[in-house]
Amino acid sequence: MTSSSAILKSLKAESITAAAFAPFGQVIFPSEDGAPYGPDDAQLKLDEGIPRFYIMRLAGKGQQFHAITRHRRCTQCLGSLAGAEWLMAVAPPSDADEPNPETIQAFRIPGNCFVKLHVGTWHAGPLFNAPVVDFYNLELSDTNVVDHQTCNLRSRFHVEFEIV
Repeated sequence: MTSSSAILKSLKAESITAAAFAPFGQVIFPSEDGAPYGPDDAQLKLDEGIPRFYIMRLAGKGQQFHAITRHRRCTQCLGSLAGAEWLMAVAPPSDADEPNPETIQAFRIPGNCFVKLHVGTWHAGPLFNAPVVDFYNLELSDTNVVDHQTCNLRSRFHVEFEIV
């Protein structure tokens, strides 16, 4: 549902790969137990507070969004439980106070991996059509209180997005 003053733009979701997602973060796929720590492991920044690892239950909001958020103090890791596929839109981190809507990309994320967002990566999602999906989330204990900058794309740029 789009506001009468906003333009609804379609974003084609591409299947996530490490190379395509690199400007925004990392994709972490399973590795063998006992493998040494290396560059394919999540490169975390959680040193500005108490890490919080929890399971969040989200209700499905479909594939449209008009707001995008970032966290400037920490990385964030997200992954679905029970193998659920999901979608996320992202824009690269920058020093600007808002993302450039032209840089927003969408990814289809399978349930056999998780994503680690770089510090400052703008993101909308997880998005999905199921009634409810559980996600694990690793961030700081106060991320949603003191490190949650949101840009309303509808009011700022008169645009909304739908991931297709």
